[in-house]
Amino acid sequence: MRRYLLLTVFTVGMTTLAAELAASRLIGNVFGTSNLVWAAIIGLILIYLAAGYSLGGRWADRHPTHTEMYRLAAWGAFSLGTVPYAASFVLRRAATAFDSLQVSILAGSFLAVLVLFSVPITLLGMISPFAIRLSVGSSAEAGSVAGRIFAVSTAGSFIGTFLPVLVTIPTLGTRLTFLMFSLLLLAVALIGLALSGGARRAAPYALMPLVLIALATAFGRSSIKSSTGQILETESAYNYIEVQQAGEFTLLRLNEGQGVHSIYSARTLEYGGPWEQFLVAPFFYEGRKPSEVRHMAIIGLAAGTAARQAAAAFEDVQIDGYEVDGRIVEIGIKYFDLRLPNLSVRVGDGRLNLERVGQTYDLIAVDAYRPPYIPPHLTTQEFFQIAYDHLAQDGALAINAAGIPDDRRLVDGLATTISTVFPSVYVADVPNSLNTMIFATRQPTTASSLTRNLEDLSATAGVHPVLLSALRTASAYLRPGFEWTEVFTDDRAPIERIVNDMVIDFVLSGGLEYLE
Repeated sequence: MRRYLLLTVFTVGMTTLAAELAASRLIGNVFGTSNLVWAAIIGLILIYLAAGYSLGGRWADRHPTHTEMYRLAAWGAFSLGTVPYAASFVLRRAATAFDSLQVSILAGSFLAVLVLFSVPITLLGMISPFAIRLSVGSSAEAGSVAGRIFAVSTAGSFIGTFLPVLVTIPTLGTRLTFLMFSLLLLAVALIGLALSGGARRAAPYALMPLVLIALATAFGRSSIKSSTGQILETESAYNYIEVQQAGEFTLLRLNEGQGVHSIYSARTLEYGGPWEQFLVAPFFYEGRKPSEVRHMAIIGLAAGTAARQAAAAFEDVQIDGYEVDGRIVEIGIKYFDLRLPNLSVRVGDGRLNLERVGQTYDLIAVDAYRPPYIPPHLTTQEFFQIAYDHLAQDGALAINAAGIPDDRRLVDGLATTISTVFPSVYVADVPNSLNTMIFATRQPTTASSLTRNLEDLSATAGVHPVLLSALRTASAYLRPGFEWTEVFTDDRAPIERIVNDMVIDFVLSGGLEYLE
């Protein structure tokens, strides 16, 4: 039984970490995956594990049998398998509440879902001390036995860290990930019960996998969210992805769904959001013509809204689109007409791929800031130096950032940091949203050039309406400047702290839904 006991400990360790990662996705579908959410998940799971370690040690001293340990493992596996189905009712209500930011319902739902994990994680935490108690033959070997048990459990946790993220969640989904690991641990527990207590002892527990399979059959095909106009929901290694239809517009929403990341209509390219504002940046240079924008990079391509607008405004432009989530690109092709002959898609991290590419660009657009999902490595002085080095001599940078009323720390911090690399930086708010555009030019420029270019292009035939609309909006909402604050670096970029404050203030103030 000793080798089988080690297999059990390995499986429990793997299942526990898989449950933690699947929990983050289950909850993140509605509440997002900010570090506040992660802290709550990790913190409470650690508390449940601590309770399990304490209870397991005492339980093992009172009932030191393999049969008792495998009973606990079976109940832990079974209760874990029921979590996503019990949580789905709460999460659907929370998703509806999130759209209208009903804070009390959101808080209650969040805590309710986390409490659902208390039973299975506590039971799984009881297994390791139980296994140590059963394995120790004498006090002389207690240390080596405990070390072996914890080593095997940690090895299982290592597998449980990567398997859900890289394999099961993207291919099977969150609920089936719970089911798969629960059934695997149940199989180990049932075999352990049969080996230690006989088939008769194990027989009643054989109903558990049948119940879990019945739950999966009955509820497995139901949508995670029941959003109005939903035409697709799926998951990738990076995101919960939802496509909605709102009249003639197709919308891409990610994770908690509080922002629109891409929009498409076959009838228009003007959406009144931040996407067309990327087109403005080159026109801070005096006498700039649309035909002079020949190479463009978009970091944060999503489903391609900004790329489609740029291809229309700059007819001969070649676009490199950087997108970390390949599944979003596939959805962009299917639902958002992301079939541009002048677009080259590069799947992977935007900073890493930009640094490696040999191309220089007339325009670099950064659309990867999606509060609370702002990657710090795309906000630093070092990153903006990479962008500067990959711009043509008369190139320009455009960034879609966000703020909330009376809190412009993120925008000011980004503008300050960019100003340490670029000679000219401009800030313009996007009307009817919480978005703010930051423009920077590689050569010194003036805001008056934007006004003159708008006048000239308005009187020029053949200029695409989406470009003229973007120039008018930027000119009208250009701010006089920004507050100089701290500089973000690779060593210190307190993005999480700033964004956490913004998100909390935004939710508590009952802010309205915004476009990203």
